[in-house]
Amino acid sequence: MHRTDESRFRDAVSKTLTRVGLVLVTAIVVVWVILPFYWGISMSFRPAAQALQISGLAVPGLSFRPTAENWITELHVPEMRRSMVNSMLAGLGGTAIALLLGAPAAYSLARFRFTRPKNRDITIWFISQRVMPPVVVAIPFFLTMRALHLLDTLIALVLVNATFTMPFVIAILVQSFRDLPPDLEEAALLDGATHIGAMLRVAIPLVAPSLVAAGLIGFAFSWNEFLMALTLTSRDAITMPVRIASGYDTRGAQFWYIAVRSLLAMSPPAIVAIIAQRFVVRGLTLGAVRG
Repeated sequence: MHRTDESRFRDAVSKTLTRVGLVLVTAIVVVWVILPFYWGISMSFRPAAQALQISGLAVPGLSFRPTAENWITELHVPEMRRSMVNSMLAGLGGTAIALLLGAPAAYSLARFRFTRPKNRDITIWFISQRVMPPVVVAIPFFLTMRALHLLDTLIALVLVNATFTMPFVIAILVQSFRDLPPDLEEAALLDGATHIGAMLRVAIPLVAPSLVAAGLIGFAFSWNEFLMALTLTSRDAITMPVRIASGYDTRGAQFWYIAVRSLLAMSPPAIVAIIAQRFVVRGLTLGAVRG
């Protein structure tokens, strides 16, 4: 009886320590994630003259008097507004092309059997295009766009973003199409539909959540693309990541403006992700649970 009580006591102590450990780890992770956002929000409302003089947590209203001057200044800069528009158009354009080309490619890999090369080799080749470091193809893309007279244009960014986004689209949609029962499309074929018609009218609507998920992931990567935007643009087609990196002048890094630009750059993807959250969850888990 004594041993049983001692064993229960040890189990209770072990469970308590485990819970305390999990709480501490969770708290550390939360602080680690929130701290950069807090720094950005705090820095964006600091007066430029006091931005680098304040130490510690820099609580607005206590450590400094918050001001919206940094936001007003940045929002009134035409180049800043143009960069936001460029990022939006480049991201949406690249994602749209990736979905238009990637969905049929994923459907073909899921429903047809290829021999030379095999389906598995084709899929691996698509994925390898994203695994490959972008710096490897930066110069070839630059020379290609220069030959086509597309340097510093949105068309170049759209094409590059579509190239790097398509592997994600194909990887996500291939499995989604495979998880669909082929009987649904076979019934459409018996009714006289073509393979393209069956794909457009039956398969695509059923994997719509996966399309949304793939589109959001592709848009996020396109929005955050820095190296290609830096390589292919110089003035008119500069995007937000390049604009953020340009917050440096002869006096040093202007952290108050960089904070404003960073928060502006995070806003559109965050808003889109919050609005389409349920589609992302459904799309990424489609076919994960079978009945």
